[in-house]
Amino acid sequence: MSQASFTLQRHNPDVLSCIANLSNDEIFTPPDFVNNILDTLENAWRESNKGENIWSNPDIKFLDPCTKSGVFLREIVSRLTSGLAKTIPDLTERVNHILTKQVFGIGITELTSLLARRSIYCSKNANGIHSIARTFDSANGNIWYERTEHDWQGGKCLFCNASASEYERQIELETHAYAFIHSTDIKSTLSRMFGEEMHFDVIIGNPPYQLNDGGFGTSALPIYQNFVEQAKNLEPRFLSMVVPARWFVGGKGLDNFRKGMLEDSRLRKIYDFPDSNDVFPGTQIKGGVCYFLWDRDNPGEVEVVNHDKGKVVSTAKRKTLEHGASVFIRYNNGVSIVKKVMEVETGKKGDDIRVSLPKEKSFTELVSSRKPFGLATTFRGSSSKKKGDVLVYQNGGQGYIARSEVQTGLEYIDSWKVFIPRAGSGSDAFPHPILGKPFVGEPESICSETYICIGPFSSKEEASNVCSYLGTKLLRFLVLLHKPSQDAARSVYTFVPTQSFDEPWSDEKMYKKYGISEEEISFIDSMIRPADFLNE
Repeated sequence: MSQASFTLQRHNPDVLSCIANLSNDEIFTPPDFVNNILDTLENAWRESNKGENIWSNPDIKFLDPCTKSGVFLREIVSRLTSGLAKTIPDLTERVNHILTKQVFGIGITELTSLLARRSIYCSKNANGIHSIARTFDSANGNIWYERTEHDWQGGKCLFCNASASEYERQIELETHAYAFIHSTDIKSTLSRMFGEEMHFDVIIGNPPYQLNDGGFGTSALPIYQNFVEQAKNLEPRFLSMVVPARWFVGGKGLDNFRKGMLEDSRLRKIYDFPDSNDVFPGTQIKGGVCYFLWDRDNPGEVEVVNHDKGKVVSTAKRKTLEHGASVFIRYNNGVSIVKKVMEVETGKKGDDIRVSLPKEKSFTELVSSRKPFGLATTFRGSSSKKKGDVLVYQNGGQGYIARSEVQTGLEYIDSWKVFIPRAGSGSDAFPHPILGKPFVGEPESICSETYICIGPFSSKEEASNVCSYLGTKLLRFLVLLHKPSQDAARSVYTFVPTQSFDEPWSDEKMYKKYGISEEEISFIDSMIRPADFLNE
């Protein structure tokens, strides 16, 4: 029985734009977004290869190391089919060449590997009678998948740090041990997968983002960085991946990854989407998402493209790391604002400006640790006060605890201070409040981990003035630049300077002090919602 003849067809709607995500780590990429990424790749290839169209080159090899729906490879096949029409005129021969010699994928689960083969070969079996490929001997074709096990050491996976309590599973359940990142010699692993020594010109995809780490609530362990670093080890000509954007400033265990990315001059383009709904409708990823283009042979400054509500709002070529900074300032318009604040605070200008504050001028020196008095979010104090008790502001209300039971944060107890929720609003749509409502904490009061403590201060008036400062849009904008998620712990105040708190603060006073322009004020207004409590 002969294989089915091949035809390229477009269906409306595209089935790959309609399928639902399987889980938090298996987010399917919309076809339109994939084509935007491929356009970026196409333009970069043309600039680096004397105008050559990447889709007309029959020798380029593409790898998606985290294939889910197969949409990246499917759209690459479509473009190559058009681009190679002159080089390989026969359609059947051309498609067979593309599928067997140019596009390769690694399925992340058995289900997604079957889905990817259906998308690319029009058959779940690459050598089946309905497959548009002609010469594969195996059912896998070039979409490889085999069950991979974690390498447990001390209850954690040696490769991805997954917890054995969460992912040591029976044979009928997926392990989520992704083959691409569970290898100490990825080149040998790829040779075993595809039957020959492989070198890929382009590595592209949307890797799994996280694994549940067994912590409290929705605590999760990021793993997408492992895919990026492993792909770099293969030294492709170009690397492009869609990843959560919280690596810009934070993320659990991402410090070394962030440092490596921001110090890598081969990172040439970052397309940033602070609201993940602009990319993945109906899916909220805290801190938004981005895709990047890494160019092995053309180091230089990075082009940063900021998006909002489906539109490009700013494009700039600049450094990934401003002088003295350890995080990436995601908003192009934010760089000049931060520099103006630092210029006033440090007295330096131009290249001498470091985007960090001297210790004695940083607001972080007034901000407590994440658990200022050693009481967890789940703490519930007594409903009645006994002699010697102190008031506890806790999740959902107030309670009391004996002073003798408080072991940390003792310096705050008998002073005035400010409490502010540690978790901000859950929305990533702008304008955004960024921080919760602060309130004055009287002497003999403390808080649970639900709040952060700021202080100590000598008077109620001084604490009230701090609240007014926390309500200003400029402060909240500076916090936004260092805030990767809902969590508003001490580090988010890194760019915020300390003021004199003998007087209240307002947006007008802040803008005048730092010389913020009307254009910059307009940008801040587009990002930061007024603090409602200032009008109370």
